[in-house]
Amino acid sequence: MMEFRKLGWMRVALAAAPALVLGVPAALAEQAVDWQLGFQPAASPVRDRIDSLHNEILIIITVITLIVMGLLLFVMVRFNAKRNPVPSKTTHNRVLEVLWTGVPVVILLIIAVPSFKLMYYMDRTPNADMTLKVTGHQWYWSYEYPDQDKLSFDSNMIPEDQQVKNGQPRLLEVDNPVVLPVGATVRILVTGTDVIHSWFMPSMGVQEYAVVGRTNESWMTIERPGTYYGQCNQICGLNHPFMPIEIKAVSKEDFNTWLDEAKKKFAHDDGGAPVRLATQSVK
Repeated sequence: MMEFRKLGWMRVALAAAPALVLGVPAALAEQAVDWQLGFQPAASPVRDRIDSLHNEILIIITVITLIVMGLLLFVMVRFNAKRNPVPSKTTHNRVLEVLWTGVPVVILLIIAVPSFKLMYYMDRTPNADMTLKVTGHQWYWSYEYPDQDKLSFDSNMIPEDQQVKNGQPRLLEVDNPVVLPVGATVRILVTGTDVIHSWFMPSMGVQEYAVVGRTNESWMTIERPGTYYGQCNQICGLNHPFMPIEIKAVSKEDFNTWLDEAKKKFAHDDGGAPVRLATQSVK
């Protein structure tokens, strides 16, 4: 099959379409924008493959739609009441029955094979460079870096009035974003402490449920520096809309610098539990 993910210019053209047609900014940022058409730009190998499968299936369903539409028009014209005053009494056609059974089976197999390959590819990675543990709460996220002396901290949404005042993305900016190195393969472990949450990063192609008593696994490799935004994607209560995710992707050198600073900032009390920031109440 054609490697659609290699057609980067196609994604750029689709993303730029709103700017050309409607006169609005193109969707070339790591977050959704007004009047956006299509997906957010991919920033990981998993998301690249998701886009590739999407493009392949889009072609398949478009061809199917055109064929079905053509058959319907042909039947409407060829077999209308005026042209066929005496209805046909044909009840069976073995060739047609084989075709309308066999062809859909073949189409489903064509779709299923790359779909299953993608599911296994995005499930987990055997050779991770580091691990990020994500814990969902009502209504904020906790992050832990098990490989970096178990560094941990809470991440709360900045109050909306402060976001507007500071010119930050509405309902997306947090006080303590996740910081990850570009190019590193990161194992993502997701769990919860109360109700079901969902850790969803569109640009990375990662969505994992945070379930009490269970740890779900995924992974990502961020391809370029930038700030990426996500959101809790499972209705989890009153403040569900106020659980944003912010990831800052930086170089490995900058990550090491941030790591040293973060270990001092989020120091442990008496060698025990990490210092927690107060959860912000959003009304």
